[in-house]
Amino acid sequence: MSVRIDETDRKILVELQRDASQSLDDIASRVGSSKTPVWNRIRKLKSAGVIGQQTVILDSEALGFEACFFVLIRTSEHEAEWQRDFLKALQGRPEVQEAHRLAGDIDYILKVRVKNARAYDAFYQALISEVRVHNVTALLSMEEIKSTTMLPL
Repeated sequence: MSVRIDETDRKILVELQRDASQSLDDIASRVGSSKTPVWNRIRKLKSAGVIGQQTVILDSEALGFEACFFVLIRTSEHEAEWQRDFLKALQGRPEVQEAHRLAGDIDYILKVRVKNARAYDAFYQALISEVRVHNVTALLSMEEIKSTTMLPL
């Protein structure tokens, strides 16, 4: 479904990205509208698929997930069955926060959040027991400099 997004819609989306828990009254006030039109626009944007799942962002370190690894995967397997098995393995691993199929020398990159290096090794051993990969390189993030889910509207 295609939807036209005007300046008011963009302002609403900026506000929702900033803090989706704020009240409709607060959003309406910030975008220069009233509550009912803002609610109708949000419903329209949801039904069009512009607004997806709403959630909260947790502090990983406060919860003990201190290690973030970027895992570069090369494979010599490109058949549909292997890809299905690989996707299934990733879907079943809550440690995988992001997974991307890439163009270039690396086939996939994963963002994996775990408590420590031992937990990463357990993840790695489980993954390679489920799917065959040609080469895996794990890069430990020393410091998160910027992380956002906000789009530049």
